[in-house]
Amino acid sequence: MEMRGMMGGFYKISEWIMRLSVTNVLWIICSLPFIILLLPVLFAQNSDQMLSYFIVSGIVAPFTLFPATAAMFAVARKWVMGEVDAPLLRTYFRNYKDSYVQSMIGGILYMVLFTILIVDFRVYLVKLESFQLVSYLFVALVALLAVSLFNFFSMVVHYHMKTLQLLKNALLLTIGRPFRSLSTVIMCGFVIYISFSSPKLMFLVPFFTGSVVAIIAFWNFYAIYTKLQLQAEKAAEAAAEEERKRLEDEAFLPHTEEGQNTIK
Repeated sequence: MEMRGMMGGFYKISEWIMRLSVTNVLWIICSLPFIILLLPVLFAQNSDQMLSYFIVSGIVAPFTLFPATAAMFAVARKWVMGEVDAPLLRTYFRNYKDSYVQSMIGGILYMVLFTILIVDFRVYLVKLESFQLVSYLFVALVALLAVSLFNFFSMVVHYHMKTLQLLKNALLLTIGRPFRSLSTVIMCGFVIYISFSSPKLMFLVPFFTGSVVAIIAFWNFYAIYTKLQLQAEKAAEAAAEEERKRLEDEAFLPHTEEGQNTIK
């Protein structure tokens, strides 16, 4: 029996707190090797030491962080599409297993691209001082690649495509829908900023931050997907109507010509 009134509201809120926290904890547990290797970045003495920690954690990321994040996005997909009562553990681990290889390969490709762009950035910034302005182009490309990750994870759990095609479409979608991409960045950035803005709010990180970011990112992606689907349906209807008119015209023309010949 569904609870109503204030108690029903509290019950729904507690349900969502449970869903978000369980999913977030599962994501952290499955990403633990990456997190452990990334933590020393907080105690790095200089930029070179920090970069070395990033490299080590980046090597592990495709095998831990990427599959765990894809599984979290799969749960967020269920929620956004209205399946709020989907079993959390079963949904998470089934998608973790099903998308592991593809998300791992995608993670390796992303890490290679990030490495190339960051190395080029450092070369132009430090070694080629006369071309320092070019280094900002690589900063923009790194930012674009980072934002496309939101669409990549959303597409991994929503489409059946080859990994290279997913990566390419994630980048194209990020570029082709700049306002949606910007809104995703702003909203997710706000959630992350709030989570780290105060020691009192740090409890959000292990229980809510990741799952909330996944919901926001997939919600924006699904809005784009729905709009594209509607555009495709309208285009198909217009093409079908055009074809129907053409067939009607073709069927009508011989009759007209026959009538004209009779008059003559």
